[in-house]
Amino acid sequence: MPALSAAEVAAQLKALPAWNVEAGELVRTFSFVDFLTAMRFVNEVAVAAQAADHHPDIDIRYNKVRLGLVTHSEGGITAKDFALAAASDKLA
Repeated sequence: MPALSAAEVAAQLKALPAWNVEAGELVRTFSFVDFLTAMRFVNEVAVAAQAADHHPDIDIRYNKVRLGLVTHSEGGITAKDFALAAASDKLA
């Protein structure tokens, strides 16, 4: 799956307004009511990521979870990253 061009990424971002690109990664920080809720979300994302064979960078800070998505093997953001981003939004 080839990396998307900057124009393609910008077009895809319109469908996922809570996400943005930082340092070449598709990123979003989710906020939850508490740590346990954040951890439940992380576990649900882990199941979705494993099923897609695509694994995000995850940073957990109490009730905040930052996901970073990039397809390293393709050297950039791909449709696979946007699919996992959309799935993560539904899980939240």
